[in-house]
Amino acid sequence: MREPGPSAGAAVDPSLDARVLREHVASIYYIYNATLVARVVFGLVLGAFLYSQLQTMAVVVLIGGYMLLYLCLALFSRRWSPSVPDADSARWARRITGTVVVLGIADALAPWFFVTTDNLPVTAVLVVVMLGNCARAVQSLRPIKAAMLGYTLPMMLGLISALVWRGGAPHLFLAGFVAIYLTMILRVGVREHQQLTDALLLRFEYEALAVQFREQVAATERASNEKTRFLATASHDLRQPVHAIALFGAALQNALRDRPEGQNAERLMRAVNVLGSSLDTMLDVSRLDAGVVTSAPEPVQLDALFLSLNHVYSAQAEEKELQLRLRASGLWVRSDRQLLSRMLSNLIDNALKYTPAGGVTVVARARGDRVWIDVRDTGMGIPAEQLGRIFDEFYQVENRGRDRTRGLGIGLSIVQRLSRLLGHPVEVRSVVGRGSLFRIVLPADRPVAGSAFGPRHQAVDVHESARIAKDALPRHVMVIDDEVDIREAMCAVLAIWSIESTVAADEATATALLAEAAARGEPVDMLICDYRLPDDVSGLAVGLRLRERFGVERPLLLITGDTAPDRLQQARLSGVPVLFKPVSARSLLRELAGLAAPITRPRRSPP
Repeated sequence: MREPGPSAGAAVDPSLDARVLREHVASIYYIYNATLVARVVFGLVLGAFLYSQLQTMAVVVLIGGYMLLYLCLALFSRRWSPSVPDADSARWARRITGTVVVLGIADALAPWFFVTTDNLPVTAVLVVVMLGNCARAVQSLRPIKAAMLGYTLPMMLGLISALVWRGGAPHLFLAGFVAIYLTMILRVGVREHQQLTDALLLRFEYEALAVQFREQVAATERASNEKTRFLATASHDLRQPVHAIALFGAALQNALRDRPEGQNAERLMRAVNVLGSSLDTMLDVSRLDAGVVTSAPEPVQLDALFLSLNHVYSAQAEEKELQLRLRASGLWVRSDRQLLSRMLSNLIDNALKYTPAGGVTVVARARGDRVWIDVRDTGMGIPAEQLGRIFDEFYQVENRGRDRTRGLGIGLSIVQRLSRLLGHPVEVRSVVGRGSLFRIVLPADRPVAGSAFGPRHQAVDVHESARIAKDALPRHVMVIDDEVDIREAMCAVLAIWSIESTVAADEATATALLAEAAARGEPVDMLICDYRLPDDVSGLAVGLRLRERFGVERPLLLITGDTAPDRLQQARLSGVPVLFKPVSARSLLRELAGLAAPITRPRRSPP
């Protein structure tokens, strides 16, 4: 086994120790053939030199016998191969050690035969050769310390003892020199052995950590994918009944408009809108993760943006008796208007929710070629140890009771995703008991001439009013959805706007009904299709096939409760407009008017 050095530590993983020892054994056998050839060549050269100096056949017999023994031992002994398992590394290390000990003892006999008192040149050459052999052995055998010591100590101690035995000043000097040399080179060899061992330990520990890291990343990705699938499934299953409730509620509210019971219908719709808002927040996370949200940077006038935000959140601030101040000072930035508005909306909404007294201030300031937008509140503040978690999904500071008035804890997670998408860093500072500061850093931009923001917003409102005029709506719509309640609710809502509707649960039924309508001369103007039909059939594919079969001019509208990133990506790439459940009556009306516009244009009579 590997001898643990000072830095190896007391506790080493046995499997790791076996891998290190295997590498040591492999490194020795890697130079096995080169060592064999070098030893034979030096033996022959030394034998020729000794014979030329001593002129006796004893040299030939001794050198020849030794070389024959070495060649038999080297050529016919079993060699290590990479197929040897790690568990056998210790046995092979002992095998190597035993072999080199035998060779070391054999080499130790050479000085006793060839070191003489009357032939100093032979003695000097022999000492030089054995010193070189010692250095080569330390270099090649240092991976296994026992083998290195087992070869060099017998050989060099044999040389030292032979020199001392011969006596005389030259021999004693050489004996002392060899002893000092042996001590120094063994110290170097032991240190290099430890360095090699430590390097291998670090390498294998790093590889083990890399494997663990990859496994943890894979586990995290699996958990994230499972969470996404769970949220997508839960969101879809929740959106289905909420969508039906929203449509039935809209129909009920319209029927009870001028009656006392209408107040209950309005309360019902407010509750449905709150639930729909929570589901839409979850949808925003899925859309951002799916990459279906893209940014379109343009010059954005902060005064106009802040004015619209003030209109949205002033009532919420007044309800909590908080002050809401927004000041842009005529600054312009380069960003996506809608996405930046969503970032600021989430920050302002979050600040108002967590501010019991005082107020919220939103200020924009120029800093060179950058603009800082600071959202500051006088709320409870965030402890320093929790600052790193506030952007996590569903994490809320001091809301263990899950007060629903404080939302789902996804708002700041959406802010972080939008920050990455837009390239607008978000900085956070907070003091417990004094409030928090969220800063968005944006690139500044030049003002655009003639961009008065007040009239522009008024023009948008007028345009939207024109879009939802009843004379711009389709006359006949087919609804394809496998849920009976949703089909009935959709028919009830469409009837409010005097739109004739035909319903189908699957593609086969829709095909038959479309053919009948065409035969009666009452073609369907528009298809409204659920994205997920029974047996995991794609409503997108069904709608596109029906459009191609019954006329490409008919628009297609998808309605879905799916929030799975892959499905959102497919919907985006298709270019077909999508509404996400629960769909409000107002959103449905706007989308129908926009898609029906090409159909409702006056048609020229045929010549």
